[in-house]
Amino acid sequence: MLPSGLWRVLSVDLRLPLMHAPTDGHPPPPWFGAEWWYVIALSVVAEGLAFLAIGLVSEWGEVWPRWIPGLGGRPVPVLAAALPAGLGAAFNTLLWPYSMAMISTGHRITGESDPGPYLDGWQSAVFYAAYWPLAAWGPLLGLLTVHYFRRRRGRP
Repeated sequence: MLPSGLWRVLSVDLRLPLMHAPTDGHPPPPWFGAEWWYVIALSVVAEGLAFLAIGLVSEWGEVWPRWIPGLGGRPVPVLAAALPAGLGAAFNTLLWPYSMAMISTGHRITGESDPGPYLDGWQSAVFYAAYWPLAAWGPLLGLLTVHYFRRRRGRP
């Protein structure tokens, strides 16, 4: 998550030359020239959701932190962590490998031919290095979720 978030902030907000403006008569994608706060908020939310995966392997994923009123010190219900994590794993497993395969072959997610992302040479290498790891996020989160569920249920 971090490499793609950095790429978004650096290329869209800070306007580093990680992509170029479309010049072929096609309209720019909706994120090109987006409001600065949108890109930062998207990156912060994505990082926050990714950070929740640490709860699947740490103590605060098993027992509510003491500072939470009414819940502090009580065990976290297994499904309260495993269900959202499983849904996130399924969503990311369906989204990112397909999206990256389509983008890598020059298509939009809908299958239409697309001139973007607006990258050349080294820009493409940086973009794909930042975004292709997302294709592994869903399956890895799925493995983590299964391990959490089995460990907390006491099954081998």
